[in-house]
Amino acid sequence: MKNIVLKLEKEHFLRDEEFRLLLEDESEETLMLLAERADKVRRKVYGTDIYLRGLIEFTNYCKNDCYYCGIRRSNSDAERYRLTDEQIYDCCKIGYELGFRTFVLQGGEDGCFTDDKLVEIIKTIRQNYPDCALTLSIGEKSYESYKRYFDAGADRYLLRHETANSIHYGKLHPKNLLLENRKKCLYNLKEIGYQVGCGFMVGSPFQTTKSIIDDLKFIRDLNPHMVGIGPFIPHKNTPFKAYEQGSLDLTLKLLSVIRLMLPNVLLPSTTALGTIHPLGREKGVLAGANVVMPNLSPRNVRKKYLLYDNKICTGDEAAECIVCMKNRMKSIGYKVVVNRGDYKEINGE
Repeated sequence: MKNIVLKLEKEHFLRDEEFRLLLEDESEETLMLLAERADKVRRKVYGTDIYLRGLIEFTNYCKNDCYYCGIRRSNSDAERYRLTDEQIYDCCKIGYELGFRTFVLQGGEDGCFTDDKLVEIIKTIRQNYPDCALTLSIGEKSYESYKRYFDAGADRYLLRHETANSIHYGKLHPKNLLLENRKKCLYNLKEIGYQVGCGFMVGSPFQTTKSIIDDLKFIRDLNPHMVGIGPFIPHKNTPFKAYEQGSLDLTLKLLSVIRLMLPNVLLPSTTALGTIHPLGREKGVLAGANVVMPNLSPRNVRKKYLLYDNKICTGDEAAECIVCMKNRMKSIGYKVVVNRGDYKEINGE
């Protein structure tokens, strides 16, 4: 297995059979070797810097009915909310004072936030914080909408593809949502000029080794600036409530694999990782991640934005989150830095 890992590090990709052998090898030795090589590659590009993203979950209304998601339209038990413009700006103000230089506006696909309204919010944040990056994570939109947000001052866009296998995609989503459109959105975003992030759930229902390999192929072809992966965690008010959560070890393995595939990539160690293991985010960083995303949303709405059950940090103040995160990263030999944390172009890539 060592030869396969070293080949991945050198060539940044593998044949399907090699990927299958690597993904299905459950040995601790392989997991440790992957993490060691991924850490080396990440340190070469980004050193020991860990970038902060201030997450602002501004609406939990969503028109979609994805089978895995806690804020799906059919979840009548969800306590819905929308932040006002002023509440969003207050989150940015608090975050800036705490040292955040990237804000992530994340929400369901909520028709009340029209393009005009979003453009006004983006312009105001850009005007007030010209030295900060602004990331959007608000789902599938038209090319024209994406272009308007970009022209208004948005820098990055996160849109998890969820799975690159069309059959698998159909098992996770209602028929009106198509993988073809999801992929088109990602390519549109990249064409417009965003730093683009895709990603998928590890251990989602009906996932197979083949579908994961399809994900890795799609990530190679898209060549995104960011990849967000995390373990699937069921939500009690979804059709997948009784399914088993994703594996910690497989998630860590895939973080390392993606780092070796894309040495420059911005790779979060997610809240979901911290939810399934007390040291999940630390383990994610040690496996090759270099981004963490503390929550800047007002405390009174955090427990309402539950994509999955038992989400951590829903009661913390933003200041508590950042102090905690700095200490956690310091304890494993890394440092949280105050800057935008942009994607680094290395060797013309």
